[in-house]
Parts: sequence; structure tokens; C-alpha cells
Amino acid sequence: MTALRVRGLGVLLPSVTAPDDPSFPDRPVHAVDGFDVRERLGRRGTSFFDRTTALAVAACADALRDAGVDAGAQQPQDRIGVVLATTLGSFRSTSDFTRETLVQERPYLVNPMLFPNTVMNCAAGQSAIRLGLRGVNATVAGGPVAFLHALRYAADVLARGYADLMVVGAAEELSPHRVWSQVLTRGGSGAACGESAAAFVVGRDDDGSTGGTGTRILAAAAGYGPDGRRAEALSGCVRRALDRAGVAATEVDLVVTAETGPDDHGQFEAATRALGHRPRHRQVTAAFGDCDAATPAVGLAQLILNRRARPEKPGTTALLVAEGLDGAAAAALVRSPQCR
Repeated sequence: MTALRVRGLGVLLPSVTAPDDPSFPDRPVHAVDGFDVRERLGRRGTSFFDRTTALAVAACADALRDAGVDAGAQQPQDRIGVVLATTLGSFRSTSDFTRETLVQERPYLVNPMLFPNTVMNCAAGQSAIRLGLRGVNATVAGGPVAFLHALRYAADVLARGYADLMVVGAAEELSPHRVWSQVLTRGGSGAACGESAAAFVVGRDDDGSTGGTGTRILAAAAGYGPDGRRAEALSGCVRRALDRAGVAATEVDLVVTAETGPDDHGQFEAATRALGHRPRHRQVTAAFGDCDAATPAVGLAQLILNRRARPEKPGTTALLVAEGLDGAAAAALVRSPQCR
């Protein structure tokens, strides 16, 4: 994998709230409070955005602005692409549209304007249309590991010369559908459901550019460990990421996981077995809820935001890890230098 340099960041972080909506289970959730798509993006063209699409477009726009990139003015628009990670797009849009086909009068008089929201690449497509990104456009659907796959995808696109810059991100909305899905599949255990969006403008680390956030994504690796072998697969991902980056395990001083609390440490244990020591540990889900595909993206955003808030601190070599319920595993190695 070609190393990437992060040039800009856009992120929408959630806070804990108790929804005043009887369709939600009786449990706290993490929502992006005060987000209004019309205030952020205007009325034109946003009337039929679902929340996933709105969050994604806003995060991508913020990332481009933070990077100082004007897709139309600075370079050919077909040299800037976008890849977004998701679990299955907007669960609410898909479910509600399907319901309409059952309850409306024949011949199923559903609103055709709502159909584009039911496909998983809606957010990536709308981001490209609205922001003028005419390069490679892709959606990676892989649940908790999707964002790390999206980083690998972006690195491949840049390494092959198909684009000069890529916007890489993830977005997950909060809806009763997602909350009930988590309750039913996980028995009500684990972190509260959360929504968030994060996007990053990335380019090749060796393209001679300077500036940006200073954060570099050195390598990423993915694996699969079904039938109880998920921890082994995750350890293997960590070892491969280290090998590809040419980084010694002793250099890693932070492991960022999607774990929920002190009793949930399977990902951290699998990572430390591969590292041979126990670095500092940050649990993204414990702070922001279970954001599915957006969880590792929020973890990367935290690294960059913390670096900006405390530039005098020493640089960090961090390991982002993620696991899926199906045995999927992934890891990425990130380095943030001291700012001054």
C-alpha cells in the first residue's frame, strides 16, 4: 500500500442524548446534535437527502475546505475522487421505501424521488455531484472494517495514477432502524448506538506536497477469521501492517479500538499479542457510541484533532483496529508528527 498524507479533515461528532421518540428503544444514543442540512448546505438540491447523505456531504465539504481544495478551480475535477465507507447505506431509507411499496395503492404509488436514497452509493454519488468531484467514485460496504478498506482502496487508486487526491470518509445515521438492529443482533449489550461522519482529503505521501494535517497513513491490512479465529486474524493484520510500513512494533505507542469499556478488550488484546507490548489504549465506541463503519474514521479524526489542540506534544504512531461480527478484521498504521 502506498503511504498517504492527510491534507484535510471534516468531522461531525455525536453527543449523548435520550431521543424523545417512542419508536426508539428506551436507551441513550449518541446523535450529532443541531445538525440541519439546509443550514449547512442550503435548500437547493437537499430536499430529498436522507440523513446519511447529508452527514456525508457536509463532512466531505468540510474536509475539502480544510485542505484548501477547490475542486473546480485548483485542478481538473476528474483528478479528485471520493470513496465512502458504510454498513448498508441508509437503513431507514431502504426500510421506509420498501414499506411504501406494501402500503400504497396499486400500482404501488411510491415517490420515485426517494428511490436513490435506497442504494448504498447514494452518499458518495451526492458528494461528488454537489462538490464537483468527477474522479473515481466508490462505496465500500463492510460494516466496522469498511473505513479501513476504504483507505486501502484510496491508496490503490492514487498509486495507479487514477487520481491526484481522494476524499475518504464514512457516515452512519441514527435511526430507530439501526438502534433496533443493534439491540436484536447483540442482545442489547455493548455500547449505545451512535451516528457520526468523518472525511479526509488524502494524497500520496511521496508526491512532494507539504502542509495539511501532517498525519500520514503508513499502511493498512485486512483479514478474515471465521469460526472463532477473529482474534488471530486481527493479530495477523497488525503484523502485516507493520511489515508493509517498515515500522518496528516498539514504535507503536497507541492502539485505537472500537471497544466499549474495561470489560471489552478483545481487540486490544489481539493487537498487543502482535505488538509484544501494551501501548496506550483509546476506546472510540466508549466515547461516541457504536457508529459502525464510521467508528475507525472517528478514531482517526480524534488523532488529528488532538494533535491540533496540543501541537507541543510528541508525535504519535497509532494503530487503528476494527472487527466485524462475521470474522472480518482490519488494521491501519497512522503517524502524527509533533507540530512544532
